[in-house]
Amino acid sequence: MKKIIKTNNAPAPIGPYNQAVMTGNMLFISGQIAINPENDHLLLGDIEVETHQVMKNLKAILMEAEMDFSNVVKTSIFLSDMSHFAQVNEIYHTYFNGEYPARETVAVLGLPKSVNVEISMIATK
Repeated sequence: MKKIIKTNNAPAPIGPYNQAVMTGNMLFISGQIAINPENDHLLLGDIEVETHQVMKNLKAILMEAEMDFSNVVKTSIFLSDMSHFAQVNEIYHTYFNGEYPARETVAVLGLPKSVNVEISMIATK
């Protein structure tokens, strides 16, 4: 049985999907971009600002599911350009306590709303 996870502390979906879906003890979080849920403003241009906002959005969804970053087992990072890798990586690692999840990072041709970073996660209780 699946349960839809939804919080006002992360941006509403911009398409036909949910912020996250819980099935059993697994949480599947849809890709998050740098939209500030307080005012729906898209934060573009500064990869560090974008990355922090994405991680805050992911944290809000994890919290709604009564989890945190220690529950994350898999992350997918999508970048508009691999030149952002080092900056994103530097910020990303600060949200974990050293027990990092499995991960891939890829550069793609384009991302929704022309953002520079999108991150999705899988977590488990």
